Order: sequence, then C-alpha cells, then structure tokens
Amino acid sequence: MIQRSLLRHVQAVRHLPPYASRTTPVKRGATQRLPALSSPQRLPSQRYYSAAAEPATNPSSEPPSSSSASSEAQEQEDPTKKELDTKNREIIDLKDRYLRSVADFRNLQDRTKRDVQSARDFAIQKFATDLIESVDNLDRALGTVPASKLAPQNSDPDTLPESKEYNKDLANLYDGLKMTETILMGTLKKHGMERFDPSEGKGEMFNPNLHEATFQTKVDGKEDGQVFMTQQKGFSLNGRVLRAAKVGVVKNS
Repeated sequence: MIQRSLLRHVQAVRHLPPYASRTTPVKRGATQRLPALSSPQRLPSQRYYSAAAEPATNPSSEPPSSSSASSEAQEQEDPTKKELDTKNREIIDLKDRYLRSVADFRNLQDRTKRDVQSARDFAIQKFATDLIESVDNLDRALGTVPASKLAPQNSDPDTLPESKEYNKDLANLYDGLKMTETILMGTLKKHGMERFDPSEGKGEMFNPNLHEATFQTKVDGKEDGQVFMTQQKGFSLNGRVLRAAKVGVVKNS
C-alpha cells in the first residue's frame, strides 16, 4: 500500500508544470505526508504487540498468586505442626521420666527388702559371735572324756567292782552335758547359727571361703587338698561365715 501511494505521488509530480514545482514544494509536502500515510499502518502493529503481550503477562502473573496462596496455607499449617511436634516430644520425655521413676522405685523396694531381711538375719550376729567361745568350751569338756570311761566293760551292774561306779557317774555327767549341747545347738540352729566340721565323714575338699588351713602334710589314702583333721570347728549365721574352721590339709605331692 505504501509503495502504491508513493508511485501515485511521484507520477503526479512528474505531470506538474515546472513553475508549479518551483512555487510549491510538492516533494517536501509529499515527503512530509508519507509519515501521515504510514502512521495508520503502524497503529495495528502497536496494538498487535500490546494485545499479544497481555496474554503473555497474564499466565506469568497467575502462578505467583497460587504460590502465595500455598505459602499462606503452609504458614497457617506450620504452627499446628510445630505445636504437635512439641507435644510429641513432651510425651516422649514424660514417658521416659515415668519409666525411670518406676524403675528407681522398684529398685528401692528391692534394696529395702534386702536390707530388712539382712537386718533380721544378722541381728544376733554379735551375740552369736560372743556365744561361740561358750560352745567351744562345752565341746572341749565333752572331748576330754575318753570313750573307755563311758562304756561299762561288763553288762551286769551287780558284778561290777566299786571303782566302776565312778565311771557310771562320769557317764551320767557326760550324757547330761551332751544333752545340754544338743539342745543349745538346736536352739542356735533355729536362729540360723550352725556349726560345721569339715573332717567329718570322708573329709571335705579345702574351701578357702569356709576353711583356714593351719598346716599341710602327707596322708595315705587321701587326695591332695582334702581336709583330714579339724583343730577348731567353724560357725556360720544364715550362710555368712562367723568363724572359719581351722583345718589340716593333705599334700602328698
């Protein structure tokens, strides 16, 4: 369209007379009117670009609104989530404290029971320790009487000589002391105190927790480390050793 209009103006200028071109500046006017003719053609291009820019800018403006909406929703949800996490941590902490308190209380109960039982079992420990010497003296008194003085040589008391009557009195005294010792040891056993002799029977093996070795020697028919003689009997109170037994131990090798 622009070219056609230019051609028309050029042809019109050529057909004009020479004086007309001198008096009136047709070319200048034509050249000045060209922008006016071309200006209507530029308007649609500007409108086109402006119209095309609008749909390009609108989609880009929509995502920020959606992202802002999601961020606002997250901001609204975050306090609730934080509060929930805080409560969960508090619950875990309180549960841990509760379990520890229960465990401590049970341990305290068990410890208290052990202490009470120990106090009951060993309340007479000092008294029993002081009584050991009396029991030892009674045992020594019974051990000084030989067995030959206790059993009559003749079963018929009428044929016994007068000297044998004294042996009968000694046997009666021995029996009375033996009964006293038996009753005393039975009473002590009720309260947890017991006497033990490692050399009784075949002889026990040496136990450093119960026995105190005073000497070692060779003994035929015995194993190494076996107790063959007791110098002093031992005592225990409810499983606790009050006094270890003093013994002799076999050592053949």
